[in-house]
Amino acid sequence: MTTTTAFTAKDVSELRARTGAGMMDCKKALEETKGNLDQAVEFLRKKGIAKAEKRVGRAASEGRIVSLTSPDGRHGVLLELNSETDFVARNAAFVQLSENLAEQVMRDSAINAVVHNAHEAPLLGQQWHAGGGATVGEVVKEASGRTGENLVLRRFARFTSDGAVGTYVHHNGKFAALVEVGGANNDVARQLARTIAEHVTAGVPSVPVAVSREQVPQELVDKERRIFVEQAKASGKPDNIIEKMVTGRVDKYYKEVTLLEQPWIRDDSKTIRDLVKEAGKQAGAELSVRRFARFQMGEE
Repeated sequence: MTTTTAFTAKDVSELRARTGAGMMDCKKALEETKGNLDQAVEFLRKKGIAKAEKRVGRAASEGRIVSLTSPDGRHGVLLELNSETDFVARNAAFVQLSENLAEQVMRDSAINAVVHNAHEAPLLGQQWHAGGGATVGEVVKEASGRTGENLVLRRFARFTSDGAVGTYVHHNGKFAALVEVGGANNDVARQLARTIAEHVTAGVPSVPVAVSREQVPQELVDKERRIFVEQAKASGKPDNIIEKMVTGRVDKYYKEVTLLEQPWIRDDSKTIRDLVKEAGKQAGAELSVRRFARFQMGEE
């Protein structure tokens, strides 16, 4: 009689990358969860073997993330173009292509959101803005032929605002953010958007998942609560103490993943909310953070 496992060596490797847990612990977790990676992550965290899941995508790749902001600060673009090797990503022609693609997105006023799957977007069928009669998809394909590598327009974002937008790209071109600030469009508001984009890009103390607590997906909160309950029960403390422990941990979780409650990376004595209030006084208007997008190279 033969038996088959519900997971592969690749699954074990990915689980190790996502949790930092040992190989045997990862195999055990996958056995317990019948090969379900997300459940295996939760299993390891409940056991205290893994901390918060590392933000690692399944298909890490090379390439470049670029940004573009309009002169009036009302429109901003992020775009990720992938290559197979870092050598090609640093090539001048590749850099120029990524910037030209960002310009193509900026010209498309119909886009006012994050497009996670660029290969399914109407953009690829548009006429190339530089002329020549080719489509965006054909231009990327032609560039792939010239480099000998598979070049992929992975994702992009374009924000349009009656307030201000700001972008920031890390010097290595592998991390970037786009932020919209509402309430005014002046130098102060535009600088605030850029400053917050820098903070979001850094991902410290953790990558924010929402602007405010109300926007944090309930399924994420429920997942964290389940983990905290299991960890608290393992301490052997009475139920009333466990409830207080869990409530405290959930509150801490909100502070870690809610952008407005995070300590500012440049001065941890201030939160991002404090920063927004200070900027509002300087701008003479009530400013707010409306939305943000963060791109990390290869992250799904």
